Amino acid sequence: MNISNPDKILWPKLGIKKIDYINYIYELSPYILKHAQNRKLTVIRYPDGINSKNFYQKNLPDYAPDWVELSLNSVDTLLWFANQAALEFHTTFNTYDKPDNPENLVFDLDPSKGQNFDQVVEVALLVHATLHKLNIRSYAKTSGKTGIQVYIPVGAKYNYSEARKLNYFFAEYFAQNYKDKITIERLIKNREGKLYFDYLQMWKNKTIVTAYSPRAVENGLISTPVTWQELSRGIDVNDFNFFTMKDRLNQIGDLFAALKTDIQDLDFILEKL
Repeated sequence: MNISNPDKILWPKLGIKKIDYINYIYELSPYILKHAQNRKLTVIRYPDGINSKNFYQKNLPDYAPDWVELSLNSVDTLLWFANQAALEFHTTFNTYDKPDNPENLVFDLDPSKGQNFDQVVEVALLVHATLHKLNIRSYAKTSGKTGIQVYIPVGAKYNYSEARKLNYFFAEYFAQNYKDKITIERLIKNREGKLYFDYLQMWKNKTIVTAYSPRAVENGLISTPVTWQELSRGIDVNDFNFFTMKDRLNQIGDLFAALKTDIQDLDFILEKL
């Protein structure tokens, strides 16, 4: 593949050129592909770097080679998008072969204006503690920006309508039991500085940033799976970036690999709903 404008600066603060970015993506490719393959893809492109104009791309451009598809099923496709300055990779909750069934329940925890990341961690730990009491195992990752996303692997057992019922049940429970911390109010102006528990994002054809995707933020952050123990001790989201990710993966591996096998049965909740 011919790399266009290899010396173009994409992350000015870090001095990351396009050629550097493509090399980082190549190193992360086994992990990105594992969680993004066979899913509809949306990329966010920044042709002149993170501080310039960007646009979402949900369809292949006419000039894409025949071997490129709008799904990250090969290293070549991933690197082609990286060469197009696609700096973020967002995928659907379902795979192509099960279009009506998300693979995981996902709670998207977004801070309101004025909140810090420690407050997001606090809520994530409250969610985890409640799920643990229900014998439901869950997994967390940073959004790569200011939020945390909590995943419950269900193995595409439930369709989107059933999954929405489950997500709403949990969202309402947490909003009612932690009224001073959590809201499910969609309008930003009405959130009163509380953390937004987004249960609506998980839906057919909607997307979420895939695990190990970079984010177009100045510190070169990556959406990174983390352990509940790490969150309990406290983390700095800025520690999860291009420069640290290779060593982290070599040391602890892919924490989201368990999403493929650790399938949770939520029938006992759905039956009551």
